[in-house]
Amino acid sequence: MRNSIIELKSADLTLGNAAASVHVLKSIDLSIAESEAVGIVGPSGSGKSTLLMVLAGLERLDSGEIHVRNTPLHTLSEDRLADFRGKNIGIVFQSFHLIANMTALENVAVPLELANVKGAFDIARKELESVGLGERLSHYPGQLSGGEQQRVAIARALAPSPAVLIADEPTGNLDTETGRQIADLLFSKQQERGMTLILVTHDPSLAARCTRQIKVASGRIAGDSRTEQTRLASVSA
Repeated sequence: MRNSIIELKSADLTLGNAAASVHVLKSIDLSIAESEAVGIVGPSGSGKSTLLMVLAGLERLDSGEIHVRNTPLHTLSEDRLADFRGKNIGIVFQSFHLIANMTALENVAVPLELANVKGAFDIARKELESVGLGERLSHYPGQLSGGEQQRVAIARALAPSPAVLIADEPTGNLDTETGRQIADLLFSKQQERGMTLILVTHDPSLAARCTRQIKVASGRIAGDSRTEQTRLASVSA
C-alpha cells in the first residue's frame, strides 16, 4: 500500500451566513495515496467542488483536520498556507484563469518569480514546450484556442513540480476532441511525474480513467471504488 499524501478527518464546512448558510461538507473522512489518480463525481450541489477546494487549501474547514504531505493545513496562517500551496499543489480550473495582458510564457513564469524561484522563465519555457506550446510562447490568451489556454494553465500548475495536481472540471469548457487531448495530457503528466492527480468531473468517461472514483452526495462520501475493491477482496479471501 502506498503512503498517504492527503488525510481528511471529520471535515465539516458551512458556506454562507445565517438563513443563507449551507452545510456543504459533513463529517468527511478521506485518505488519498501518493501517485493515485482520483476522480470525484456527484450531482451539481453535492459538495464535490467544495471538497476539491478544501483539498487544494483554498477553503478552510469549520472543524476537522486536513493533512497534506504530513502538514496540518488547518493550523497554518494564511501566508504559510499560500506558501505551502504554491510549492506543493498545482491547480487547474475549468475557466483557465490566465492573465489577459500577459503572454503564455509570462503567465507561467510570473507566479514562479513571485515565489522567488530561480530561472523562472527557463522553467516556464520548458513546461510550455512539454505541453506542446513551444511555438506559442509569445502569444496572449486571446490569441490562443480554448485547448491551448488550458495547456498554458496546466504548464503553470506543473511549473513548481507539485506533489499533488488538482483539476476542477478541466475539460468542461472544451469540445469533445479537445477535452480528450487535455485529459490525455493530464494523465500522461501524472504518470510521468508520479504526482497525485485529483479531479472533479461530470464526465463519466473521464472519471473512469482514474484508478479510483469517489462519489459525493449531499456533502458526504456516498461511494468509493477503493473501499469497494477492498471489501470484495476481503470477501473473496
